[in-house]
Amino acid sequence: MTQSASDPDKTDLAEQYRDTVFLPRTSFPMRGGLPTQEPEWLKHWQESGLDGRLVEQAEGRPVFTLHDGPPYANGNLHIGHALNKINKDVINRAHRMAGYAVRYVPGWDCHGLPIEWKVEEGYRKAKRDKDTVPVLEFRAECRAYAAHWLNVQMQEFQRLGVQAEWHNRYATMDFSSEAAIVEEIGRFLLNGGLYRGLRPVMWSPVEKTALAEAEIEYHDHTSTTILVAFPVIQDPTPLHALADVSVVIWTTTPWTIPGNRALAFGPDITYVVLRVDETGEGAMLVPGAKVLVAEALVDSFCREAKVEAHHIVYTLPGSALEGTVCAHPLRGAGYDFDVPMLPGEFVTTEAGTGLVHQAPAHGEDDFQLCRAYGIEVPEVVQADGTYAPWVPIFAGVHVFKAADVVCEALADVMERANSTGAVPRGLVGRGQIVHSYPHSWRSRAPIIYRATPQWFIRMDGEGSLREKALEALEDVTFVPAQARNRLTSMVRTRPDWCISRQRAWGVPIAVFVEKRTGEVLRDAEVMARVVEAFRSEGADVWYSAQPERFLGEGRNPDEYEQVFDIVDVWFESGSTHAFVLGRPGLSFPADLYLEGSDQHRGWFQSSLLESVGTRGIAPFRALVTNGFVLDEQGRKMSKSLGNVVAPQDVNDSLGADVLRLWVMNSDTNDDLRIGKEILKQQGELYRRLRNTLRWLLGGLDGFTDAESLPYAQLPELERWVLHRLSELGGLVARAVETHEWVGVYPALHGFCTTDLSAFYFDIRKDSLYCDGPATPTRRAVRTVLDILHRCLSTWLAPVLVFTAEEAWCARFGRESSVHEQAFVDLPVEWNNPVLDERWTRVRAVRRVITTEIEGARRSGQIGSSLQAQVELTFSQEEAALFAGIDWAELAIVSHVDVVIDPTSSSVYVDAEEGGSLHGAPVVRVAAGEKCVRCWKVLPETGSHPAHPGLCLRCASVVADSKGLARA
Repeated sequence: MTQSASDPDKTDLAEQYRDTVFLPRTSFPMRGGLPTQEPEWLKHWQESGLDGRLVEQAEGRPVFTLHDGPPYANGNLHIGHALNKINKDVINRAHRMAGYAVRYVPGWDCHGLPIEWKVEEGYRKAKRDKDTVPVLEFRAECRAYAAHWLNVQMQEFQRLGVQAEWHNRYATMDFSSEAAIVEEIGRFLLNGGLYRGLRPVMWSPVEKTALAEAEIEYHDHTSTTILVAFPVIQDPTPLHALADVSVVIWTTTPWTIPGNRALAFGPDITYVVLRVDETGEGAMLVPGAKVLVAEALVDSFCREAKVEAHHIVYTLPGSALEGTVCAHPLRGAGYDFDVPMLPGEFVTTEAGTGLVHQAPAHGEDDFQLCRAYGIEVPEVVQADGTYAPWVPIFAGVHVFKAADVVCEALADVMERANSTGAVPRGLVGRGQIVHSYPHSWRSRAPIIYRATPQWFIRMDGEGSLREKALEALEDVTFVPAQARNRLTSMVRTRPDWCISRQRAWGVPIAVFVEKRTGEVLRDAEVMARVVEAFRSEGADVWYSAQPERFLGEGRNPDEYEQVFDIVDVWFESGSTHAFVLGRPGLSFPADLYLEGSDQHRGWFQSSLLESVGTRGIAPFRALVTNGFVLDEQGRKMSKSLGNVVAPQDVNDSLGADVLRLWVMNSDTNDDLRIGKEILKQQGELYRRLRNTLRWLLGGLDGFTDAESLPYAQLPELERWVLHRLSELGGLVARAVETHEWVGVYPALHGFCTTDLSAFYFDIRKDSLYCDGPATPTRRAVRTVLDILHRCLSTWLAPVLVFTAEEAWCARFGRESSVHEQAFVDLPVEWNNPVLDERWTRVRAVRRVITTEIEGARRSGQIGSSLQAQVELTFSQEEAALFAGIDWAELAIVSHVDVVIDPTSSSVYVDAEEGGSLHGAPVVRVAAGEKCVRCWKVLPETGSHPAHPGLCLRCASVVADSKGLARA
């Protein structure tokens, strides 16, 4: 009868042999304590000179350059910053460990409106008029503000574990940077790409400046819609079809009516002259009125104009309208010009009337069409969004408050026309629409299109920048691949690049314009003097020095206009390649640019256009795009919703390594989600990885290279583990080469939890704890644990920068760093797909066995799996397939009997995974006694006279250890 485990004699024996078991020992704790330990590691790296050693190590290696897109220096880091910089850091670290020389120069964007806005906010609170502040004083305050936040962000990036040349960072407000930026402006000036012109640009009336597309965001906005009648005064149509007819347009921007100069029709659209027969309550048209609208939109027009009955007088093609001239509806009140009808390919019948009023100062299509026909572009709206003093009726009114005023004026003229029986003119109908409308992302206020004199970089014409940029993109790798379509389509359709801003904090467009001719001065010597002055004194010199310093001898400063517009910050950041990638050890073009998906219309595009325009090539070989960060419900983060996750809070509660793990466990190609539950899950994933490292370190206690066995002497199980390592090594190597890291670290986590912890470690802990030190199996296990520790420590090091260092130093001491190590070079012979296929089948059989064992445990038949013995029936085919497999070892039972049934079909080979339970393993209580040292139940236990209570294996190990101790 088997003696109970609670037998006093057994308990004494177990105590006697406890110290003979090779239990794991390590200084690597179960809990990481990351919030307190990570700053200590940062301090250690600084004191030990790790960065300097990495620079020395890089000498002679091939160069990998990831050029840092500059974050904006105006506040604490948000979670998007953390995502971006961690992504970059992982790629840089992985390339370094793959054998590249990596110089990562971090940078900051320091000029522009957001910083001006913050400084002006301080003025407003102090009731100080910004316009009374001397420009150099104002710029100095902006510089100080940017410098403060640059330093704050630098420290916060370092806390995230980002390794970079922090002492060598770049900033767009550095004197050398400002000089390089103005030099790039000069390149466009001298090659003819820069010009000044009048055309509509996106304009913020609140901030009183032009905006770039990347500075725009879209929000729902309620707009007033109006139908307006323009009476025909010149009718070239056959049979005078437009006699006594008014052309009706529909617009969502009533404020543009004062800027109207033409009407557009679709040449391929069919139009009708509609006679009003009956009207409903509130209608502005009266019976008998005749109007022109598109045939396809008659019904919707009648509903909006409250026309209840009508009939069609004429039907005519759009092409017949060419040459028609209308009167402005406010003729007689200061709008006494003709309004010609022009063919516009952009006109559709999707909404409105199929006829579009043209205000060339307030729309790109309007501008292009009117310019093509020589029509003036009036400037009726001022920088603050109010109508200019010379605008009849509306002078001083703000455009966003103009709808009522415009409608009132148009309604008045319609009432007068109706009362006199004249052709309809003025307001036909009024409504509202909620639509997506552009807003400034800083002020959150709606923007307008406004034609003002601005500085542009030409996209088309001789040596077309557009075509060169599209051609350059053909050689660029995109990750994800579909991002190529987005950037190319944006470049293909963008208008000329407006690079001027009407502000004070930034790099001025340092050029001169000859007053007599209006021509910009294109003189290389003048530009060289400007660049040199900027390099020594910064961009402030443009405001402090006299113009003759730059113009030189022979030119009268009174004959030139000095331009004080500043350059678009996107041009500045797009120029960073010129003053960063030119440094020693930083290749041009860069191997990689990596930013969020919004940078296809921002930094990616401005960098491309700037570099192609000045150097003829793209500044990057590859572009990697990551998504935006949302909360757990997929909502945008906002303080009002209370769903903001700050990286600083995650550092303080869970540690930066957990945040870094979240980044690399996410699908960064798409939008990411984060919140308390998601971070809690990442904490669990981190704990499992940490436990894997701890198990490896515990099992390697006292390990020396002398224990290692060559590959040929390793058991099949160990060779299978090395095969899995070779697969993962290939995954990491491909990620380094392609920059496609999505899925790599989930695969590593799966390997640690499924292949190692739940399988290999579970099986091999018996040999590790109980076999003798010199036994081949235990040596094989420790050989593989050594390789696993080196591989996992280095593969995890780019992500878990602090934990991997702790795991490395716990074994090798603090004199070296895991970040100085290379990824382990895995022999080709380790990759064995045939072996992997065999062990896939072996593990399927094991799952069937363990399922039966679990059933026996639940029923109370056995306690632990080692109290079981199993009878396993195989067909002859299966017996051959699984020859050499120690099933008792794999199933962690005390004994397995394999029975070969020549008449049996192949259950485990042919069945689906999990198999049919026909011929299922038979679980019985193991025969024999429990070994107090290894806990296996064996008939041989207690048979060694010198070691009662031990199996023969354990008795031999104990005897050997005593002999070694005496020796």
